[in-house]
Amino acid sequence: MTSSSRSIAELSLLLHGGALDPAQLAEEVLAAIKAYPDQTIFTVLLEERALKEADAARQRLRQGRSLGLLDGIPIAWKDLFDIEGLPTTAGSKVLRDGPLAAEDADVVKALAAAGMVSVGRVNMSEFAFSGLGINPHYGTPANPRATDGHRLPGGSSSGSAVAVAAGLVPVSIGTDTGGSVRIPAAFNGIVGYKATRGRYAMKGVFPLSKSLDSLGPLVRSVQDAVWVDAAMRGLTAPEVKRADLASLRLVVPESVIFDDAEPAVVAAFETGLARLVEAGVQIRRQPMPVFSEIFDLMARHGALVTAEAYVLHRDRLKGPEAQQMDHRVVARTLLGEKITLSDYVETLHAREVLIARMAASLAPGELLVQPTLPHVAALVEPLLGDDDLFVKTNGKTLRNTLIGNFLDFCGVSLPCGTGDHGMPVGLLLSGLAGQDAAVLSAAMAVEMALAG
Repeated sequence: MTSSSRSIAELSLLLHGGALDPAQLAEEVLAAIKAYPDQTIFTVLLEERALKEADAARQRLRQGRSLGLLDGIPIAWKDLFDIEGLPTTAGSKVLRDGPLAAEDADVVKALAAAGMVSVGRVNMSEFAFSGLGINPHYGTPANPRATDGHRLPGGSSSGSAVAVAAGLVPVSIGTDTGGSVRIPAAFNGIVGYKATRGRYAMKGVFPLSKSLDSLGPLVRSVQDAVWVDAAMRGLTAPEVKRADLASLRLVVPESVIFDDAEPAVVAAFETGLARLVEAGVQIRRQPMPVFSEIFDLMARHGALVTAEAYVLHRDRLKGPEAQQMDHRVVARTLLGEKITLSDYVETLHAREVLIARMAASLAPGELLVQPTLPHVAALVEPLLGDDDLFVKTNGKTLRNTLIGNFLDFCGVSLPCGTGDHGMPVGLLLSGLAGQDAAVLSAAMAVEMALAG
């Protein structure tokens, strides 16, 4: 096992114990990225910055002045976060010659203040507007869990998930507007935590839909996510502790989630639930009509993300830049032109009502548990030349997770076995807005139970 393929917790122990040097670790990570066969994962290597930050961490640790658990830990950033001195390209060619960021995004600053070492920027779906992770400009990162060809990495935080799953970095920060942290986490068999919208500062993060955008880390364990979450909020130590399994009360939503789900995905999920029940977790099942009503609402008025993405990119879509964009992203964004102001306002009002009804349907302390996705990562090649198949697959991939964005959930996707072709299956724990500590606490306990 190389140093770069270890978890944050393992690396922190080695760094603070003196068995590993931060500069040595940074050099090893950079060398591993350069040597990795798939060169579509990282779009920019921050070699000079990484070595400088790693050397500073080395000096602190040698002098007994550690900044905390994350001091000297390497990190990668989705190509939506401002990095001082670089254009923020958002996975698109049209922004490559854009203005250079005058300063780091606020969350980049927060993790730098915790001593983390930024090694590079990673690939993503163009403008974060796809759950599949296909990018025609910078290439599509290959799912490292696939053994039978190039399978989807998941999007839009494709490079973030693959960088962690491939053992190149222990953590990468992604964004989640309709599932963009949880989807790639599930596809690649790692942990992905989508925080409640607004939990972290959003300054310096390129938007997709401000009503839905949220952030979160992709990591190897829930404990790693807990540590990173604390630092992203400026805390010097995490506050979340592992829950007692016997105290957990989980609800399986029976509406929408299992429609057209692959049998092997359902089987892996049910096996995971059986382990939780055996460990003392209380689980009940309940229809969730609110879930179906979200899709009825979108059918009538259009999707919030589409409306807001269209407003954001309207001028770009009407100019020559549209010719340089992924035509599938252009087509999906243009659907927002048909959404009227009254459609948008009615959707916002209905959203408030559905969020309140959702909260009323759960008893105090209950969390939701479901398969993260209804299918495993598909092969990339059939999707490239078939736009209808692309749209259908993208819609199905986003279906289970976008519910959580619309209802302002927080959530953690955990590996829970494998489905067809030996590909990973994810189990998603979700809570209402602001229940992040409860969800992370539960996820730490569930992770241990699922691992046996």
